[in-house]
Amino acid sequence: MGVGRRRLYGPDLHRPFHGIRTHAVPADVRALAQALAPRLPDDAFFCSVTAAQLSGVPLPLHIWRKRELHVAVPAPGRALRLRGVKGHVLQATPECVVERQGLRLSGPEMLWLELGAVLALDDLVAAGDHLVHWRWPATNIARVRSVVASASRRRGLVLLREAVELLDDHSESPQESRLRVHLCAQGMTGLVANLRVTTIGGYSYRIDLALVELKVAIEYQGGYHNDPAQFRRDMTKRERLEAEGWIVMWVNADDLRDPQELAARIRRKIWLRSGR
Repeated sequence: MGVGRRRLYGPDLHRPFHGIRTHAVPADVRALAQALAPRLPDDAFFCSVTAAQLSGVPLPLHIWRKRELHVAVPAPGRALRLRGVKGHVLQATPECVVERQGLRLSGPEMLWLELGAVLALDDLVAAGDHLVHWRWPATNIARVRSVVASASRRRGLVLLREAVELLDDHSESPQESRLRVHLCAQGMTGLVANLRVTTIGGYSYRIDLALVELKVAIEYQGGYHNDPAQFRRDMTKRERLEAEGWIVMWVNADDLRDPQELAARIRRKIWLRSGR
């Protein structure tokens, strides 16, 4: 094409992968994937955690820090071998692959199955809740459950079968999902995500997690709630709910480190109110 070797090794060019030149250092996973795409086989697609990152699925921080791309080809193809790339050979039909912004990725159901091999239970549920969220669903719980039921001989299948029963399409954040999973593991069943309640005074609120019959409201206080104006609104919400007979528990990231103690604290509050 008329480009000499000396030009290809010019100091203004970067070489993120063998055979690839870019004018700038790829700043994120999407830029890396776009740089790699021209040299991929036609049937190759990004899979596993890379597909999750490209799809905006929430993942633990330690995974986001990795720069390795996961790329698959359908069986019986040969896994891609390239520095900076983890090659996979997967049983995949064309229907299992989607295209987003010019990149081929594992579809949502297949992607979630792949994450079952690399994520812990709470992170897997958080990823699944994102994919099935009722406002912007990439899939739905029924389809995910069907795919899991038909899967066999897959790494992480036992975990997937446990996680699919915990999915909730009304969870609003990864931390809410993780909190729900931890409390369920402590035997707290019947949790309703983002229950809408209206007070006698006509004020409408959503409760992050609610034990409806016991009137227990569990509110996850993330960084968003540190804003002074939001903190004042949270205080007013708490007072209005408590005036209606709700037990309101504020929970933060530190509480997730000891879910057993958190569950015991919630039960203690319920016990104190019941007078037993």
